[in-house]
Amino acid sequence: MMRRRSLNYLLSLVFLFFFLLITALGLFSIERLGEFNRASADVRDVWLPSTRAIGDLNNFTSDFRAAEGRYLLSASHEAGSSKKEIESLGRAVEQAEKDYESLRKLPAAAELYAKFKEGWTAYRGIVDEVLELYETGQVSEAVNLYRTTSQSTFDASSDALDRVTRLNVASAAAASDEADAAYRNSRALILVAMGIAAVLIMAALFYVKRYVSKPLLELAGGMRQLAGNDTDIEIRGAERIDEIGEMARALVVFRTNAIELMLSQRSLSQQATMLEERLAQEQRLNQLQQDFVSMASHEFRTPLTVIDAQAQRLAKTSQVTTGAEIAERAGKIRKAVLRMTTVIDKLLNSSRLVDGDTQLYFHPVEIDLRVILDEVCQLHRDVAAQANIHQALGATSLPVLGDAKLLFQMFGNLISNALKYSPDGSLIEVAVAIEGDHVAIVVRDHGMGIPRKDIASVFDRYTRGSNVSGIVGTGVGLYLVKIVAELHGGSVGVESKEDEGSCFTILLPLSRVVKPRRLARSQLAAAEPDHT
Repeated sequence: MMRRRSLNYLLSLVFLFFFLLITALGLFSIERLGEFNRASADVRDVWLPSTRAIGDLNNFTSDFRAAEGRYLLSASHEAGSSKKEIESLGRAVEQAEKDYESLRKLPAAAELYAKFKEGWTAYRGIVDEVLELYETGQVSEAVNLYRTTSQSTFDASSDALDRVTRLNVASAAAASDEADAAYRNSRALILVAMGIAAVLIMAALFYVKRYVSKPLLELAGGMRQLAGNDTDIEIRGAERIDEIGEMARALVVFRTNAIELMLSQRSLSQQATMLEERLAQEQRLNQLQQDFVSMASHEFRTPLTVIDAQAQRLAKTSQVTTGAEIAERAGKIRKAVLRMTTVIDKLLNSSRLVDGDTQLYFHPVEIDLRVILDEVCQLHRDVAAQANIHQALGATSLPVLGDAKLLFQMFGNLISNALKYSPDGSLIEVAVAIEGDHVAIVVRDHGMGIPRKDIASVFDRYTRGSNVSGIVGTGVGLYLVKIVAELHGGSVGVESKEDEGSCFTILLPLSRVVKPRRLARSQLAAAEPDHT
């Protein structure tokens, strides 16, 4: 039972059927072609050679008669060549007679050919008499014999040959018609056999396609879907008791296993994602810690050195130091302490704004932006001896509604970056201009600049330019600038060229109308500084 329903058995039957069908069709075609060959054999082997031989006899006999006439009409010096031509044509006629006589002939044709043979033999005897009379000088007798007896004898022989020719042509035509009929009959039978074979083949192919090919393709499609993690498939044919049924049942098991595997993969993927996030958080915290230690070490070392130096000088010169000198050194110590306090405030504010709720630390009041910018510039001159900061802030107040600490830190970040990424003593320009009901603050440097490919992401968190390796930084300074500008209802933009410098522009809304001298942004860099 299982063997009869197996695919191997079914396909073997189909291929055996195709083999027997092709063999039967081939044998039938060969038999019909043999019938056609037998019908055309007479045309090929009898009538075509017979027609060719009869044609040669007609041509040679006609040429012989013409050569006889030319001989009688030729001059004495041409008689030799004419006689040789007659002899040559005589031999050609004899060869054609032998060719025709060797062929199979109908009785009627043989009878007519015998009459031709008899007439031609008599004609050749008369020709010999004509040639003899001509050669002995009896030209008139030779010509008279040529026109009378020779002519009538030739005509009788030629007439018999014509009848042989017509009979041969008629017989060849009949044989050709018989061959055509055999061909048409064979072709019709072969076409019918081919049509029957085509129908049987189509039926066999339909069976194979429906019961073998289509189920296999459906199973292959189901496997491809499973390979693509698509388990929502319908598997048919599991009830069959052949190999396709076994494959379908195996595919059902694969689908079940695939579903279980997908569920396991999702669980593992979620766990891996959580681990990656935790690892990234740990790496970020570790990097922030390293950056903090590096920055704190750098930022605190300078003011601590200043404080220690001034304290040592006070200790050494305590007996001779005047009040003015003490006040001056105390001022330097306070500036160093202020620098450390500023650094600590920046760190705390940055952490609160970046990782906390910004609204909790945003306390806006009306302030003069010009005063804040002036203080920021002055602070950086005090804490960086090499600072070359030029400011063009005008003489008119710039009232804005904002948080002084946050604005101080925002502009401090921009100026600090300008100093950090520029050579010592390089010009840093800070200028303002009124644009309608907004104030534009421009901070321009002439340092290393930002690569073109990094400009679009320079305000993203933890993002730094690709050309600042080796320079201490956390990647949150410009992110903090963007947050503070947007908290105040403003915006920040940048224009930069690598190795030429950067120009940051902050646009903030004014709290009331101001009409100071107006500077276009293109003129900000050329404005005369009001404090250096």
